[in-house]
Amino acid sequence: MTIIIFLIVLAVLIFVHELGHFLLARWNGIRVDAFKIGFGPKIFAWKRGETEYGLNLIPFGGFVKIHGENPDDDSINGPDKERSFVHKNRWRQASVLVAGVFFNFLFAWLIYVVVFNIGVTATKDGFEQYTKYFTNNRIMITSISPGSPAELAGLKMGDVISNVKLNSAVPATSTLNIVGIQDTINASQGNVVMFSFIRNEVPNTVSVIPKSGIITDKYAIGIAMQDVADLKLPFFTSIYEGVHYTYVMIRDTIVGLYTFVTNIFRGTANFSDVTGPVGIAGIVGNAAELGLTYLLMITALISINLGVINLIPFPALDGGRTLFVAIEGITRRRIPVKFFNIVNIIGFSLLMLLMVVVTYKDILKLVK
Repeated sequence: MTIIIFLIVLAVLIFVHELGHFLLARWNGIRVDAFKIGFGPKIFAWKRGETEYGLNLIPFGGFVKIHGENPDDDSINGPDKERSFVHKNRWRQASVLVAGVFFNFLFAWLIYVVVFNIGVTATKDGFEQYTKYFTNNRIMITSISPGSPAELAGLKMGDVISNVKLNSAVPATSTLNIVGIQDTINASQGNVVMFSFIRNEVPNTVSVIPKSGIITDKYAIGIAMQDVADLKLPFFTSIYEGVHYTYVMIRDTIVGLYTFVTNIFRGTANFSDVTGPVGIAGIVGNAAELGLTYLLMITALISINLGVINLIPFPALDGGRTLFVAIEGITRRRIPVKFFNIVNIIGFSLLMLLMVVVTYKDILKLVK
């Protein structure tokens, strides 16, 4: 089920991205020869008008074949050259190239509008102005360390903690808060702690044996907790907050990517932070288990990441192609076709190699 959900999410995001290129190309009077999701062997295809639509076997990508985007003699000198990408002015070319990124950001914004309007579990940090719209305050487990006492006891991300006490006659504190839970766990000194929690509206209780070493100088069970509540905004407020939240997520994604790249050159980058398709599938699966709004929120975040990555000025990415257009606009000279195509092929090959390496790393991590 995780794989199916991930492939659906991926297909939707690729469709949205390529739809941006497709619509802007058509709007600018450029011929579109193909619109396909996936790479490799064809699963099925059909032709409508001059465009062939289809689904290919390898789902990690997609493409719109725009006449003249990869220049050749036909697109430069052929009978339909006036409808070729290469013969449009630089601004029209750039609009087609960045349209996919824009559509990814637009799609994320639409998701945030829907989620804020129907209601989403959120922390109050960053949403202080909407305090009156919060309901159902609770403490939720937001992550669990692999192999930790919490995982071995059966606790899961998304469980709502309702009570924590030592396995003794001493009653639990009447005020449940994160600091109090941490103090109770530490006070156990490695003895059994009883955790009461709610999962899918069903109350449960498990016994957990804390251990030292997870946190310095403290006993712990390997969980992260947050104070959360349900946030539901009015429709027009959702539109505004959707714009703001999309901006914040784009900004934070760009900053994170910039920091990672600079750390590579400094030799301090942590490549364990890089996640490929397998890792993302796991994240999507976890979000789906927590509920629809969680799945929508992670889908929006992946859409933003897809857009930001495509802005990188690297050959074969939208940002790299846009850079070539900018160079041609500044120099008033067309980049040699042979050089352009070779650079893009090399860039695409390097991206595919990176995809294989990251996927292999994800599989190793999964096996461990």
